Amino acid sequence: MIVRAGPTEQRCNGRGDENVDSQRFDFVIIGGGAAGEGAAHLARERGASVAVVEKDLVGGACPFWACMPSKALLHAAAVHHAGGDYPWPKASAFRDYMIVREGIDYPDDHGHVTSLEQAGATVIRGQAKLAGRGRVDVTGDGVDRTLTGRDVIVAVGSHTRIPDIEGLDEIESWTNREGTATRDLPLSLVILGGGPTGVELAQVYARYGVPTTIVDSNDRLLSRDHPRSSEAVAKGLEKDGVRVLTGVRGKRVRARGGDDGSHVIELSDGSAVQGHEVLVAVGRAFPLAELGLESAGVELDGKSRVRPDEHLRIAEHVYLVGDPAGPEMHTHLAHYQGEMAVRIALGEDVKPDQRAIPRAVYTDPETGSVGLRLDEALEQGFDAFEETADIGTSAKGYVLEAGGHVTIVVDRREKILLGAFIAGPGASEAIHEAVLAVKLRVPLAVLADTIHAFPTTARVMGGLFAQVVKQLG
Repeated sequence: MIVRAGPTEQRCNGRGDENVDSQRFDFVIIGGGAAGEGAAHLARERGASVAVVEKDLVGGACPFWACMPSKALLHAAAVHHAGGDYPWPKASAFRDYMIVREGIDYPDDHGHVTSLEQAGATVIRGQAKLAGRGRVDVTGDGVDRTLTGRDVIVAVGSHTRIPDIEGLDEIESWTNREGTATRDLPLSLVILGGGPTGVELAQVYARYGVPTTIVDSNDRLLSRDHPRSSEAVAKGLEKDGVRVLTGVRGKRVRARGGDDGSHVIELSDGSAVQGHEVLVAVGRAFPLAELGLESAGVELDGKSRVRPDEHLRIAEHVYLVGDPAGPEMHTHLAHYQGEMAVRIALGEDVKPDQRAIPRAVYTDPETGSVGLRLDEALEQGFDAFEETADIGTSAKGYVLEAGGHVTIVVDRREKILLGAFIAGPGASEAIHEAVLAVKLRVPLAVLADTIHAFPTTARVMGGLFAQVVKQLG
């Protein structure tokens, strides 16, 4: 049953128990994205009553505006780029299928709602705001409702951060929503930001013939990844026709001041670029200030943020999970944290282990990474070094005519893996051996003694493990 903010109702909690006042729950979860869904489903499995409050799409950004549509478009663009039968109208239709938007203007989230309902959760449409410890006011459709929960889980996700660039507010700029949802190819595109969103969408549109420029204020794309991965992705994009500008930022936008009505973006180095559409992908912001957290004793910092403790708490019986919780922003991390908050709230003696968070970017070439770069490891006091293998000269590289690298960061003293970075075929899959190795502190000798299938990117990494073991003696 999906309900909107309104009068008190009675409902069964889905376990055959007696009806309970629908205003009272074990868990009130604010936000129905990956973190909220993960929390709700696990709580129901454990027999707890759950209300999920969502003001927009249940399921969050990932299935509708981010992960799923972008990967669908990347797949279509790859087939098209290789000469296959995947023109833009077909790609757009496939994307609409993926986000449940066939023949309608806005995605349909009924699948996510039904899944929660079948699990026994109550889904409430509306804007939630804390009104004291354990109290959540919900407003929607002009009516108000107050929920009470033994525990409150804040899982509100994030949205595109709009930079302070003169004139940007005078155009209808794109965010990831428009970038993944447009049904019409832009005449030209400027992307502000060279992180995962920027590089993935740049490749999609460039491979469909759209003149595309990336502007990134960092000295390289994917600035948090390994420099070799950044270089590999930049070369791949440039090969597809993307113009890559790094070390510069947008300073001013002149609406429709360019050729054929395109917008002109003046850059910090005195140059300028033009695009009929401007996609903003410079970072994310978190809607915490509007939630009334202060009523539960939570103080936000000057950036309207708060960091949870090692048990994801921001106040007694109040948990923060997903993008606003950090330390990184990924769907898989959000889901993990949502479940972890429920386990902690229900009394398990656990805390999240976030040392081995997998990261992946699905461009061609793909990238995958986990753990610390060498500079990060040295800054943290490790006796660390790195070794690199060239995928292009490996069997995997030869048979696929592909390049790239595998780089590992090693703790010399403990003889364990601190980090791994891959750019090349199958990177997003191969990285998971390293994820497990970092999490479990697997001795390098064990990794070197592990048999890796031939010819694979994982085998290239296995060769590095063996090489390092010989070096360490």
